[in-house]
This record gives sequence, C-alpha cells and structure tokens, in this order.
Amino acid sequence: MIGIGYDVHRFAEGRPLILGGVEIPHTHGLEGHSDADVLSHAIADAVLGALGEPDIGHFFPPGDPACKDICSLRILEKARDRAKELGFALVNIDATIIAEAPKVLPHRDAMRAAIGAALGLPPARVGIKATTNETMGFVGRREGIAAMAVAMVRAL
Repeated sequence: MIGIGYDVHRFAEGRPLILGGVEIPHTHGLEGHSDADVLSHAIADAVLGALGEPDIGHFFPPGDPACKDICSLRILEKARDRAKELGFALVNIDATIIAEAPKVLPHRDAMRAAIGAALGLPPARVGIKATTNETMGFVGRREGIAAMAVAMVRAL
C-alpha cells in the first residue's frame, strides 16, 4: 500500500531549522507547534496515509501542550509503531524538499540516517531529494519550505 504526504511551514526568526531530524545552519527556522520539521511531517503523513489512518494532527494535535516543541522524529516513531500495531512494515520512503534556501543536500546522509532510525529502515530505503520553486510562489519568495513524501508499506 502507498501513501502520500505534504507539509509546509513558514520561516520564523529565533528558531533552529530542523529537517529530517537534523539541524541545518540557516538564518531562520520554521514556525510550528512542534519543531516544525516539514520533511518529517510529510513523511509521517505518507506513512499514516498508506495505513488508512488520519493525519499527524490526529495523533499530535497542534494545540496539545504535550506536543509543544516535540522532536518530529518522535512523530515518525509513532507512525512506525502504528504500522506495526496494524500488522504492517514500512518498505521505503521517497521525499522531496522544496526550498530556495538553504542547500540541504549536504545534510542528506544525516537526514536519511535519522529518518531511517526513527522508522526502522536502513538509510538506503529513505530517498531524499531537494528542488527549488524557481522563485515562484511563497517558497520562491523564501517565505517557507514545503515537502512531499511517498511511503510504501506491506502486510507482515
């Protein structure tokens, strides 16, 4: 079974930029109730979608004080655990980060390792790509970052 995930967060001053569980040097972080890891959120929604489950907001409500500043790798762990509870195993992830800046591919291997560890996948089964929006739209104006992901799960 396959699921699709998408997430977007606007830039915010005074926060670290976390993508795929890795802190990326940049002038701004992303705004959000959690650590605002747009990549991990898109992946979690893809996994949950493949399982026919609600999105991450169902499991981690944005207004819940217990979710304030939560590391999004914990969200991925919850998605992994939910798959096991339902009798499924993750097969692979393919994700794309859409941002004008910063350059994220130098951090790709660290992101693959962090995401893989959280999901119980070898890094080789975690695909991460990056692209720009060719200066169009909110991403092109450098107002935020978007991410898309696809996840495949199989019955145990």
